[in-house]
Amino acid sequence: MSKRTITVIPGDGIGPSIIDSAIKILDKAGCDFEYEFADAGLAALEKQGELLPQRTLDMIEKNRITLKGPLTTPVGEGFTSINVTLRKKFGLYANVRPVLSFKGTQARYDNIDIITVRENTEGMYSGLGQTVSEDGATAEATSIITRQGAEQITTFAYELARKEGRKKVTIVHKANIMKSTSGLFLKVAREVSQRYPDITTEEMIVDATCMKLVMNPENFDVIVTTNLFGDILSDLCAGLVGGLGMAPGANIGKNAAIFEAVHGSAPDIAGKNLANPTSVILASIQMLEYLGMSDKAQAIRAAVSAVIEEGDRTTRDLGGTHGTSDFTQAVLERL
Repeated sequence: MSKRTITVIPGDGIGPSIIDSAIKILDKAGCDFEYEFADAGLAALEKQGELLPQRTLDMIEKNRITLKGPLTTPVGEGFTSINVTLRKKFGLYANVRPVLSFKGTQARYDNIDIITVRENTEGMYSGLGQTVSEDGATAEATSIITRQGAEQITTFAYELARKEGRKKVTIVHKANIMKSTSGLFLKVAREVSQRYPDITTEEMIVDATCMKLVMNPENFDVIVTTNLFGDILSDLCAGLVGGLGMAPGANIGKNAAIFEAVHGSAPDIAGKNLANPTSVILASIQMLEYLGMSDKAQAIRAAVSAVIEEGDRTTRDLGGTHGTSDFTQAVLERL
């Protein structure tokens, strides 16, 4: 049986170092992958003169599974977000961001287990209708929600809930004000929910969701929502378990999937052996679960959990004094 080939995009800033950690851990766990490396972001711009080279796109399409470090899109220079481009190019309609409490993180909560399922290609991030008047006094952007997009993402969320043995899906919206776009999303989500009588459905306005996530986060299980709301809520959820360094993300479509660290490239600590690689390690666990390699995923999660709980060579954001390589070594030893 031939080895599974994974496209690897190291990314910018701390990306190469944390991706290196993840690959060492995948290899130690016996995953036996082949890796093809590709450039994107500032690293690609410097080497090849473009943020997203065609070679990288071809490789993603060929291998269908990608592990990605953080990418930097230059601000204010007319560049389109690389992540948005990738999602639209490959139809990666579902953004799945789980957060799970790990003992030893010094997070404010210790009982969090929430999955945010975010529509990834429509809404305010569709990039359509963005105009500024000639006098600079008025700006406009168009939010587009389609029945197909809403049905696709809510069905994905309920199927995920059923597969994971989850009990409840919370549909998050702002249909009381945004009656057309959010209204359509809610209407379609209600229709989809009727197909899943075994799962409890809850509806919640987005601002109330933010408040309740802070007050009683243990009441949430799976959240499904539109693009902008999902972006905000998933970061809020990350804050419940210790920050973006503890939050992985998967972008899933019908023919491709990209697994990533959701935090930024942190250029201020790049090359200093200080970064916490947990986010991209957890993303690689998502990748293994997607590929049906749950035994390997469980082994890596147990090793990471033990390192953090015991405070063994943890990074500064986890209350320790060590760096990327020491943390990685501590995980490798447990594998």
